[in-house]
Amino acid sequence: MAGYDDRDGVIWMDGELVPWREANVHILSHAMHYASSVFEGERAYNGKIFKSRAHSERLIASAEALDMPMPYSVDQIEAAKEEALKASGLQDAYVRALVWRGSGEDMGVASAKNPVRMAIAVWPWGAYYGDAKMQGAKLDIAEWKRPSPETIPVHAKAAGLYMICTISKHKAEAKGCSDALFMDFNGNVAEATGANVFFVKDGEVHTPLADCFLNGITRQTVIQMLKDKGVTVHERRIRPEEMADFEQCWLTGTAAEVTPVGQIGDYTFEVGDLTREIAEDYEKLVRA
Repeated sequence: MAGYDDRDGVIWMDGELVPWREANVHILSHAMHYASSVFEGERAYNGKIFKSRAHSERLIASAEALDMPMPYSVDQIEAAKEEALKASGLQDAYVRALVWRGSGEDMGVASAKNPVRMAIAVWPWGAYYGDAKMQGAKLDIAEWKRPSPETIPVHAKAAGLYMICTISKHKAEAKGCSDALFMDFNGNVAEATGANVFFVKDGEVHTPLADCFLNGITRQTVIQMLKDKGVTVHERRIRPEEMADFEQCWLTGTAAEVTPVGQIGDYTFEVGDLTREIAEDYEKLVRA
């Protein structure tokens, strides 16, 4: 496919549908220099964005965490996403809503005088991990760690938090892996670069406590699905050496959906019945 800057279609920007190739910002936009931007990744299935309102609410919360006053309400964001999705002509699509500090009077760390802007782009996107959706992804273990909540707004879906994700995923892909798993600042298992992680042992599910990383909307959805099925779910701190005793593993995220994991570093997992079952149940739920 063509690069993301060279496609047909339109992108919603600040209340207008702009031709895709003209949806540009100035080089001195504050976000480009100081990472003053937040975003949401969402998927539409059969023409309907899954958990759309929850994503819009989190977008506003993320902007507030970065001291960016949102120029749009939840209802206005919802209407803008629907307009962008309809204009795309797609039924199954990825939806990216982005909020950032634009160019203005400020070009230092402070940017209170610069406008807060919003854009929404929609495009087709298949399985995030390709064949791993069926075979089980292979993950590297990242050198970087998720930071303490005292150092950065860890619960915001903010662009700056993904810097170490890009570095770690590049290194993982160079090793033939699909992704990398982070530990947190205390050395506990945290998450992958863009997805939350779950483990299975003796029919029960264990997942890291989301105390220093994003509590994903897909993560929350899957936890509730498991509980509704009568599966015990432990949200707790997990030491890396515990991975030797886990039998199954999967990742969750809007892009990842539910993706089985076959290997993390030297630890291996089976793509077992519960993993397949929850992946199938999730697929049915989002298309219901």
